[in-house]
Amino acid sequence: MSHEIELKGCAPTPLAHYLKALGILRLVAEQKDPNAKGCWRDEAFVLQSSLDKESLLRFFLEEYQPTPITAPWNAGSGFYFEEGKAAAIDPETGKSFKTGKKLKTGIRDKDTEATRTLDKLLQSQCDRFKGYRELLGKTRQILDEKGLQEAPKENQKSLLIQTIRNAYPDKFLKWLDAVLLIGSDKVSYPPLLGTGGNDGRLDFTNNYMQRLLRLFDALTGEPNSFVSNWLEDSLFLQPTPQMLKEAAIGQFLPGNAGSPNGISGFESKSLVNPWDFILMLEGGLFFSTNAVRRLSSDTGSGTLGFPFTVRMIGAGSGAGNQKDESNSRNEIWLPIWNKITSFEEVCCLFQEGRATVDRRFAKDGLDFARAISAFGVDRGISEFQRYSFVKRNGDAYLATPVNRIAVRNNPTVEIINELERSRFLDQIRRFARSDKAAARLAALAHQLENRLFDLTRGADRRVCQDILILLGKIQRAVGISSKAKEDIHQPIPLLSSQWLVASDDASSEFRLACALAGLKAVGGGSTKSSEQESPIASVFETYAGLPMRLHFAGIKLDKKRYVWDNESRLAVWGEGSLTQNLNETLRCRWLAAQRFSHNDKPFAYGVGANQADIAAFLAGSVDERRISDLAQGLALLKEFNSSELQTPTTRHAALPAAYALLKPFFVPDRELVRIGFLAADAKLPLRGELLSWLAANQTQKAVDWAWAKLRQVGVGLPHFPQQAPSAVGIDGPRLLAALAFPLAYGQMKNLLLTLGAGEKATEQQAESAQ
Repeated sequence: MSHEIELKGCAPTPLAHYLKALGILRLVAEQKDPNAKGCWRDEAFVLQSSLDKESLLRFFLEEYQPTPITAPWNAGSGFYFEEGKAAAIDPETGKSFKTGKKLKTGIRDKDTEATRTLDKLLQSQCDRFKGYRELLGKTRQILDEKGLQEAPKENQKSLLIQTIRNAYPDKFLKWLDAVLLIGSDKVSYPPLLGTGGNDGRLDFTNNYMQRLLRLFDALTGEPNSFVSNWLEDSLFLQPTPQMLKEAAIGQFLPGNAGSPNGISGFESKSLVNPWDFILMLEGGLFFSTNAVRRLSSDTGSGTLGFPFTVRMIGAGSGAGNQKDESNSRNEIWLPIWNKITSFEEVCCLFQEGRATVDRRFAKDGLDFARAISAFGVDRGISEFQRYSFVKRNGDAYLATPVNRIAVRNNPTVEIINELERSRFLDQIRRFARSDKAAARLAALAHQLENRLFDLTRGADRRVCQDILILLGKIQRAVGISSKAKEDIHQPIPLLSSQWLVASDDASSEFRLACALAGLKAVGGGSTKSSEQESPIASVFETYAGLPMRLHFAGIKLDKKRYVWDNESRLAVWGEGSLTQNLNETLRCRWLAAQRFSHNDKPFAYGVGANQADIAAFLAGSVDERRISDLAQGLALLKEFNSSELQTPTTRHAALPAAYALLKPFFVPDRELVRIGFLAADAKLPLRGELLSWLAANQTQKAVDWAWAKLRQVGVGLPHFPQQAPSAVGIDGPRLLAALAFPLAYGQMKNLLLTLGAGEKATEQQAESAQ
């Protein structure tokens, strides 16, 4: 008969309680019921086995045999005595001589709590500790053969570990594989179990032995007093007042470790349930590894070969920052599954224990967040609990719960892969963590990581916009930093139109930014001969048809790829207002078109805004800073397609007559011919004076000139009144900025045809109205 038991004392946080759940499942499956299963439900672990609550308690009290673990390479393991002290006083220090220093013999004969604990287990007689006696006896024999009277150092330590690895029976190797990984050139340690089974001066294995002897009599193996109460508290959260005080718990249970201001007094002492300590280390054995299979050239560190372990980054939550990264022992992502799963299946999950992103192993927290959608869904995982091992109490490391990440299918995350072309994402993240990075660039990179994390949690359009904004700012910041360009070799690679779809929130700001970012020029200078390309044509190719991207950062095209341009005269976008930047950009584009001998006005586009968007900009009812920032990010896109954008609810609005009159001068002639506004052989060039008049707020002068120029090229303007419309009250610089935004083709056609007063224009308007 199968029973389900809810273990309320086992929760995903803190780390000790998560490991405790794994320990209970493993021990029940290995020592009592091979068909044991488990899952996580309502913040508790559910055990399914042949044991009911009473028989589960009885199993641990009467039948449980502790897994033998030891770490003889550590000074606090219990295998090494300390040097005794002589009666004489050292005149230099005023302290008693150690016997080794006084007698020059290096005598180590002073026992400790650790050595006394180990001796008790060696002298035990009960079956419960039989395996432990064998392991400790075998280890002491190895140490005696090597003549080790104190903990080995460096190379000697590696040799001892290798000897133990070769000499231990297979049943004792699971702990060894969980606590360290023996590579070809060095030994690596996982953050989960410290540095080889210890954290500073705290040796996990000897403390494990001490907790076992607190629970069970060494000679008989029978439970001591209060053991059953402690067990019920550990498994089911049944309160007990007899907790062990001042017993170390290490990094696993920060809330019980003791700290200043932990109680009403000055400092709280640690409180530990012995079962918690024992069962969490039993659970740690799930993290045993396979060195040959797990070491990979792209991990960069053997530590990353441990299950679910990646480099710590200070992004993704408010619990850490980049400063913590240098003081961390990496981070671990622990799976939470909500379907009953067998012990064998859980073992396979932890043996695999890795995630891949873009066909490589996840190296850090951001990589893991990107990978868990496919990884988790494929294996029935519902969430991951993320832990960072960082300094939080002096020099002590604590397993800090960072956040809980739900697993869901999120195809949008794949667009992040585009940032890894030319290794841009890797290079900017690495440079931002170096001493060469300016504070602003480091802050932007950190914000980018946070927003990329947010994108992995859900396909939010605002998040995608924020990422594009940050990318645009980062490219500008790198473009003006010679140090940054030494490490970040290429600008941000061109992005696909997936970014356009993922970030489209149907707002006026977004459409205006798209229209602006898609500006380009079509047609450059002609070659002088068929044998040799002209310098003008070559320059046109270098600047790739004047895309807006060139105005935001100093870049150019070199052999069909963008590179940094330290001498760019096109990067004119600054920190001023959107109106100021657009005025300056229009003038720069006009000058560039003259210099490069463009055949047409440099205002071709891929996406046009709507009349309602232009009217909102003229009225000042849009977020201009966001338009400016978004345009810089959207300019990174390779192409724009208006069919991929959402259809706005409001498209038409009344625009000033002055805008309609001036707009033809900011539309390529080929488009004007296409809609029938200009004759096929007519030209309507943009004059620099028009830009200057509007920028200087001489709006009426610009309108009057435009009226006369349109009549000159044969555009049918109204016969009455026979004068240009009034520009009273219209701000020239703002009107000029509005003219920079391309207008959607259909709306531009209707707008410009309203200028015509001839019979042809009247007929076309009538047809359009029908």
